[in-house]
Amino acid sequence: MRLRSLVNPSVDPARVAVPSPDAAAFHAALPGYRPTPVHSLPAVAGELGLAAVSVKDESDRFGLPAFKVLGASWAVERALRENSGAGTLVAASAGNHGRAVARVAAWRGLGCRVFLPARSSPARREAIASEGADITVVDGDYEDAVDRARAAGAMPGHLEIADVGDSGPARWVIDGYQTLFAETAVHGRHDTILVPVGVGSLAAAAARFAAATGATLIGVEPATAACLTAALAAGRPTEVPTPGTTMAGLDCAVVSTAAWPSLRDGVHGTITVTDAEAADAMRELAGAGHAIGECGAAPLAALRALAGDPECAALRRAIDLGAGSRVLLIATEGRTG
Repeated sequence: MRLRSLVNPSVDPARVAVPSPDAAAFHAALPGYRPTPVHSLPAVAGELGLAAVSVKDESDRFGLPAFKVLGASWAVERALRENSGAGTLVAASAGNHGRAVARVAAWRGLGCRVFLPARSSPARREAIASEGADITVVDGDYEDAVDRARAAGAMPGHLEIADVGDSGPARWVIDGYQTLFAETAVHGRHDTILVPVGVGSLAAAAARFAAATGATLIGVEPATAACLTAALAAGRPTEVPTPGTTMAGLDCAVVSTAAWPSLRDGVHGTITVTDAEAADAMRELAGAGHAIGECGAAPLAALRALAGDPECAALRRAIDLGAGSRVLLIATEGRTG
C-alpha cells in the first residue's frame, strides 16, 4: 500500500556527519562558477499560511540544467587524485548524472561512457551524447545500468564515477552537493527543507546541512519509487518495485549505501507525490516565471500535501509546520526532457 507520508522513527540529527567545506572552495575556483538563485514564492506562503516559501533553482548550474555537476566534478577531482592514469570516466544514469560526468570528462580531456536504462527518454540520451559521451542503453532498469557501469569501471584505464553504492566516488558526490546548501546561507535560516530523494545522495547532503543548521528535513519521492520511505519503515535499505514515473531522476529502487546513514539519522520524514501532482507543480512554478522539471517541482507538490493533506497530519505535527515556518524547496532541475 502506498504511504503518503512517513514520520522517521529513527531521526537523530546529532549523529549526522558534519558537512565538509572542501568542495565549496573547489567549485568557487572553477571558471564560470556562480551561486544559483533562491526565489521567493510569497503567493504560496500566503495561501498555505506560512511565514515564507523559497525555491533553490538548479535549472542552470555551470550551463547544465541540473545540480548534478556539483557532485560529479568534486568526485572526479578526488578520484583522479588517487588514479591519475585513468583515461575514461564511466557512469550509470537516469539522465542528469550521466550528462554531468560527460561534461566534466570533456573539461578534463577524458573519454566518457554512460549506461542508461531502457526507459530513459530520447531527449536525455541525446543530451548526454551531445557532451561527447559514448552511450549504452541497457535492456533493463536503472539498477541494471548501475551493474553494467560497475563492470565497465573495472576495466583498465576506466574510472567509475558512481552516485550510488559505497565507493569513494559515491561518498565524494555527497560531499560535492554541500556547495548547493552552503550557498543558501546568505538567504537566512530556513526551518524546513524539502528535497527530492532518488538514490539519496543529494538528500544525504541536505541532511548534513539541516543537522548543522537546526532545520527539519523532508524527503520527497514519487509514489511509484518511494525507496527511502520503504527504507525508513524497515530500518534498512529496501528495494522497491519501480513501474515508472515522469520524475525520471527519482525513479530508483533502493537508496545508496553511502547515503543511508545520513538519511536514517537526518531525515525527519518523507512525502510521496504522483506524476500528476508534479506536473501541476511544474505549471505553478512556470506561472511564477521558473522553468523547473518534474523532479525539481516535486517538493512544491509535497509542500502542498504537507500543509493540507490529512494523510500528512502526523508529519505536519512532528515538524511543527505553521505560521512561523520558513520553508526551502530544492528545485533540482530545469526542463530536461
